[in-house]
Amino acid sequence: MEIEKEYRAKEVEEKWVRQWKDEMYYFDWNSEKPHYIIDTPPPYPTGSFHIGNTLNWCYIDFIARYKRMKGYEVMFPQGWDCHGLPTEVKVEEMHGISKNDVPREEFRRLCVEFTEKNIEKMRSAMRRLGFSIDWSKEYITMYPEYYTKTQVSFVRMYNQGLIYKGYHPVIFCPRCETTIALAEIEYKSGTTKLNYIRFGDGEDSVVIATTRPELIPACVAIAVHPDDERYRHLIGKKVRVPVGGHEVEVIADEDVDMEYGTGIVMICTFGDRQDVKWWKKHNLELRMVLDRTGRLNEKAGKYAGLTTKEAREKIIEDLKAEGRLIKQEDVEQNVGVCWRCKTPVEIIAEEQWFVKIDKERILKEARKIKWFPEHMLSRLEGWVEGMEWDWVISRQRIFATPIPVWYCKNCGAIVVAKEEWLPVDPTKDAPKEPCPQCGSTEFEGEDDVLDTWMDSSITPLAITGWPYDWKEYPTHLRPQGHDIIRTWAFYTILRSLALANKIPWYEIVINGMVLGEDGRKMSKSLGNIISPEEVLEKYGADALRQWAATGVVGSDVIFTWKEVIAASRFQQKFWSILRFTMSHIKDYTPSEDDEKLLRIADRWILSKLNRLIKDVDEHMENYRFNEALKAIRSFTWYEYADNYLEIVKNRLYSGSDEEKRAAKFVLYNAMDALIRLLAPITPFIAEECWNIFKGNGSVHLQSYPQADKAFIDSEAEKRGDLMRDIVAEVRRLKHDRGMALNAPLKFIKIYSPIEVDARDIGGALNAKVEILSEAPEISVRIKALKPKYGILGPMFRDKVKKIVEAVNALNEEDKDRLLKEGLEIDIDGEVIKLERDWFEAEIEKVVSGKEVDVLEVGGAVVVVEI
Repeated sequence: MEIEKEYRAKEVEEKWVRQWKDEMYYFDWNSEKPHYIIDTPPPYPTGSFHIGNTLNWCYIDFIARYKRMKGYEVMFPQGWDCHGLPTEVKVEEMHGISKNDVPREEFRRLCVEFTEKNIEKMRSAMRRLGFSIDWSKEYITMYPEYYTKTQVSFVRMYNQGLIYKGYHPVIFCPRCETTIALAEIEYKSGTTKLNYIRFGDGEDSVVIATTRPELIPACVAIAVHPDDERYRHLIGKKVRVPVGGHEVEVIADEDVDMEYGTGIVMICTFGDRQDVKWWKKHNLELRMVLDRTGRLNEKAGKYAGLTTKEAREKIIEDLKAEGRLIKQEDVEQNVGVCWRCKTPVEIIAEEQWFVKIDKERILKEARKIKWFPEHMLSRLEGWVEGMEWDWVISRQRIFATPIPVWYCKNCGAIVVAKEEWLPVDPTKDAPKEPCPQCGSTEFEGEDDVLDTWMDSSITPLAITGWPYDWKEYPTHLRPQGHDIIRTWAFYTILRSLALANKIPWYEIVINGMVLGEDGRKMSKSLGNIISPEEVLEKYGADALRQWAATGVVGSDVIFTWKEVIAASRFQQKFWSILRFTMSHIKDYTPSEDDEKLLRIADRWILSKLNRLIKDVDEHMENYRFNEALKAIRSFTWYEYADNYLEIVKNRLYSGSDEEKRAAKFVLYNAMDALIRLLAPITPFIAEECWNIFKGNGSVHLQSYPQADKAFIDSEAEKRGDLMRDIVAEVRRLKHDRGMALNAPLKFIKIYSPIEVDARDIGGALNAKVEILSEAPEISVRIKALKPKYGILGPMFRDKVKKIVEAVNALNEEDKDRLLKEGLEIDIDGEVIKLERDWFEAEIEKVVSGKEVDVLEVGGAVVVVEI
C-alpha cells in the first residue's frame, strides 16, 4: 500500500466522519462491563458551537474515549437546554416582535422552529469535531418526553414542602419582563453620579449621598451607624423625604458604612440586596414605586410613568431648583444586569414560586464529591454561604416548562397536578378532578413558567431513567465550566438531594474559559473571536483537539494559532513515522522469540515506551490532558523518532535478519501503543493510522495500552541514554566541522563505565567503533598560539607580523612557558617581553600518536578520528 508523504487532515477527517457509525458509541444498560455515566452539559441551541464549547466537549470526549478503551461501558449523552430567555430574545429580534404580540402557542412554535434548526447545525459541528456521543441518548428539554420529568420533579418537591409560593423581593429584568435568579445577575462596571441631597428641614435635616435619586419616593427609613457620634442624636427621630413628602424614621444599624458618602443611607424598597436585608431585619414598610416594565408607578406622584433614567433626570432637576442638591461626584459603580440582555435589573416584591435552600446540607454533600481541580469547591462554598434568599423558579415568559398548577376561581385554592396527569399545560388543560377544598370545576391555569435551570438541574436523574425506569445512581462525572458552578452545579446538587437523597455525581471536572490571543475574553468588539470552523478548514479537528488538550483543567486557556500549527506539525511527524514503520514491517509478524534478539537500544526505548504508557495512563485518569499530550509528543518526536529510529536505521537497512527482527519488534510494538495512546485525543489520525497499520477494525474499539513491567528496565535506560548522548555529541562534532551527518569517520573508540552497543553506535555514525576496556592515554599538545590582535596591534603596530612568526616558530617547551609565565623574544635586536594573556592556545589531543577529538559524555570517553 502506497502511503502519501503528506498527511491530509481535512480529507482524512471528513472520510471518517462519513464512515463512523453512531452504534459504535451506544451505551448498553445490560453490559457486564463496569458502567461509566457522564452527565454532559446541555448547551443552549444558538446554532453556533463556539470555541468555548469546543474546549469543554474536547475534555468530555477525551474522558469518554479513554474510559471506553479502559474497558468501561460509557454513556456520553447529548442534551439541549432549549427553554428560557436566550431563545425568546433571539426569536423576538428575528421576527421584530415581543412575546405578547402573537398568541402564546404561535410564539412557542416560532421558538421550537428556531431551536430545531440550531440543534441540527450544532449536531453537525459536534460530529465534525469527532465527539463520540451516544446519539441514542439525546434529550431535548422543550419536548414533552423531557419536560414531563421536570414537572414530576416540581410536583414531588412541592409535596415534600420544598417548593412554595410566596410574596418576596425578587430580581426582575424590565427588558425581558421576568424574574431571574440571583445567580443569573452579571455585573457591569461604569461611572455614575453620587448625589448629595438634603432630607428634611431645620436642625434635624440630614444630607444623604445616593446614586439612585429616582428611588427617593421608595424611601422607608434612614439609617446611621450606632457608633457614629455625628448622628447619634438623630436616632428615633422622623425626617421628611424630599420628592415624596412623607416622613421616615432614623434607625441605627451596624451594617451602615460610616466612611461612604456622609455616613447616612436611605433605605428604599428596593435599591439593592442590602435594602432587602434591612427591610426584613427592621420590619419596615413595603413601598414599591417600580413596576414590571421598569417605570415608576402612582406612588411616585408626578414622576409616575417615567423610566428610571427619566425619573432620575427629572428628580435631580427638581432637587436643584429646591436647593436640596448640595453637590455631585463621579464614582465607579458595578451595576447588576440581566445575564442575557444586559439590561440593569431591579428588585421588586412579587408573588412567585420558590425552592427552599438548605445551605448546610448542600455544603455537606458537595464536599463528598471529588472536585477537579480541588479549589473549585471553594467557589461553590462561597456562593452558597453568601446566599440571602431562596431560589425563585417562576418566570414570566412563554417558551419554558409550564408550572403544573391551577388556582380555584371559587375558593382560591392552589391545585397541583398529580403525576399521572403529566405532562400538562395549565393555560390549555384543566385539572382532571374538582377542587379538593370546595368541589368547584372552575380554574385559572398558572401562566408563569419554570426557570430553565429547573430543566437542566435534573440531567443526571433524567439520563439514568428517573423517575419511572431508574437504572443506577449517582452518575460518575459532571464536566462543566467554572462560570456555571453557582447555577448548574449548585442547582443540580440541590435537586438531586431533594429528589434522590444522594449526590448527583462522584466527580466533577471544571474547565476554564477560552481567551483570545491577546489574553482577553473573546468578544466581537475586541475582534479576537476565533470560530472552530476557521480552525477546521485550515488544520482540521485533531489539531484543534490537541490545542484543547494543552489547557489545564480549571484554568482559562488562551487560543493561539501557534499551538494549532505545532499540533499540525506533530501530526505530520507522526504520519512520517508511520510511513517509515510500514516500509519495514509490512511483511513482519511479531514473535516472542524476537524478544531474545533485542539489543541495548531496543530495550532502552521499550523501557521508555512502557514508562510513557504508565505515566500517560495516570495523567488521563486524573484529567491531566496537557501532561498526557506533552509526554506523548515528547517521547514520539524526540526519544523515538529523532534518537531511536536514527540509531537503528542502519540495522533496518543493512543488518542481519536477526538484527532487523529485533528492530521490527520495537517498531511494531511502538506503533501499536502510540496510536492507541493518541486515540482519545486525536481520534481521526489515530483511526487512519490504525487502519493502515492493522488493516481492519477501529482503534476506538481497542483496549488502552497497558504498561508491561517486564520491559521497564532502569539499567537499559541508562545504557540507552548514554548511547543516545554519544551519538548526539559526535553528530554535533560533525556539524561543527561542516561535515554531513552521514559522512564516514575513520574510527571511534569508546571507554565507558557501563555497557554500550558498538554495532548500533557505529551504524548511526557511519564509523567503525571499538569498545575499550581501559581508559585511553590522551596527551595534550599546543597546536598553535593565536595572537590577540586587539592587544598586539595598538602596542607593536608594524612589528606584529614578525612577533607572530617568531611565536609560531617556538618549540613546544617555549610555547608552554609563554602560556604559563610569559616569554622574552628578540625582534630585530629589540627584546620584547610577551605576556601570557596576549595569546590563546589551540590545543590538540593525541592518542597513539594520532590527532583526535576527545569527547566526555556521561562518564564515557569517546575518541574520534575524523
